[in-house]
Amino acid sequence: MSRQGKLFDRAAQTFHFPGIGSWLPVFLCLLIGIARAQDKPAAASSEKTFRAGASTSNITLPIGARNGGVISRGGIVKTVHDELHARCLVLDDGTTQIGIAVCDLRMINRETMERAKAIVAESTGIPADHLLISATHTHGAPGVIGLHSDKVDQWYREFLVTRIADGLRRAHANLAPAKVGWGAGSNPDQIFNRRWFMTEGKVGPNPFGEENDTVRMNPPRASKDLIKPAGPIDPELSILSVQHAEGRPLALLANYGVHYIGGYVGNHLSADYFGMFSERLQQDLRTETNAPPFVAMMSNGTSGDTNNNNFRQPRIKREPWQQMKTVADELAVEALRVYREIEHRSDLTLNVATVDLNLSVRKPDSERIAWAEKTLIPPADGDVKKINPRAVIYAQEALELKEFPEQVPVKLQAIRIGKLGIVAIPCEVFAETGLAIKKQSAQLLPGIERSFVIELGNGYNGYLPTKQQHEWGGYETWPARSSYLEVTAESKIRESVMELLREVAAD
Repeated sequence: MSRQGKLFDRAAQTFHFPGIGSWLPVFLCLLIGIARAQDKPAAASSEKTFRAGASTSNITLPIGARNGGVISRGGIVKTVHDELHARCLVLDDGTTQIGIAVCDLRMINRETMERAKAIVAESTGIPADHLLISATHTHGAPGVIGLHSDKVDQWYREFLVTRIADGLRRAHANLAPAKVGWGAGSNPDQIFNRRWFMTEGKVGPNPFGEENDTVRMNPPRASKDLIKPAGPIDPELSILSVQHAEGRPLALLANYGVHYIGGYVGNHLSADYFGMFSERLQQDLRTETNAPPFVAMMSNGTSGDTNNNNFRQPRIKREPWQQMKTVADELAVEALRVYREIEHRSDLTLNVATVDLNLSVRKPDSERIAWAEKTLIPPADGDVKKINPRAVIYAQEALELKEFPEQVPVKLQAIRIGKLGIVAIPCEVFAETGLAIKKQSAQLLPGIERSFVIELGNGYNGYLPTKQQHEWGGYETWPARSSYLEVTAESKIRESVMELLREVAAD
């Protein structure tokens, strides 16, 4: 019983008012009934309202922490060119809620993401499997995958969990009546396949001393030995737009498949073009009534074999930071063009499906382990010039893979927003895989009219070459913590995400 109800009950038993007569108990009972009714939650409205909320959370690395990934091992951060953020969006159709966070980091391991999701799930009620957390893959920020163990790096991992969770919780707190729409533009001028076939003898040996690769990543620019790229590109710029019910911009999620842009200054932290794109759109779509603020975010598409280098042309000398701003501005202009043509609506539903796919690990055999142990023995005469740094890195990686389990779980996710499908894969996915998923979903699933893939979503499981790309070799296929899944992983993952899309489309 409520406090008010107890007071009225006590009054009915205690007080006597002369002249009022027998109607006093009736009067008190009416008051008690009103007080008790106030304790009950209001009946849920039968009419569902589509809602959305967005927020940003600053996740900037502290000075003194380490940048770098698995193979590209960066130095200590000495200053910040532009800050890092987790840009967050929550959608609610009245029955199902989903949350998306796009983080300005190179990659994030699954354990860190799951801890953030658990906090969000406990405080908001959004199921953890309804949350998608991804990394943009800027090389101006670290891979948070447990490689760095100094105290400041350990502190940052804990900080990151809290800040990602806070961003999603704040987006949930900002939920308001909304409408959404989607569309796509294109920019084929800023994306190129980075894996090339070359004339015989020009690919060079791999780190293990073998000369059986037929494809080279990042070959010499404008070389006469270039034959053709080893794969396609996906120039599509996908857009999910969210507006407040009255039409004011609320959030925009973009997706484009270029690895990163670069042009950094050493030891500077940067969100790369992903952050610059977001900042540009936030300026362009800012309104006078801007509370809560509009949030833009750029997720990375299938860019495992692409970058911003036109290998047919000589390298163009540019000032630091210049090229990433050029790309960000071009994509922002195209995003605005698409945005103005999108029809927004609120009469739609959401659906989510996830699965853990167990895949085998390409563990080193005894011959590779013997090579690694021998490679890591310092030269007897102490001559450091005899050390091959690339071979040393891959020897260390071989010994790391030796300790891996035989299989690892790979988390896959599909989200449906109306007739838009979003797939999350925790790998650096090749463009041809993303193109295949888009084509198959459009052709085979009537409930999905457009889709796109967010790579490095919900964890990190390295590169995802196709079986054919594995046969051709090259950096993305060399066994390491950056590339360790079984050779048939790509086809199994593609088949699984198509099943997930079929599942969410059928509802």
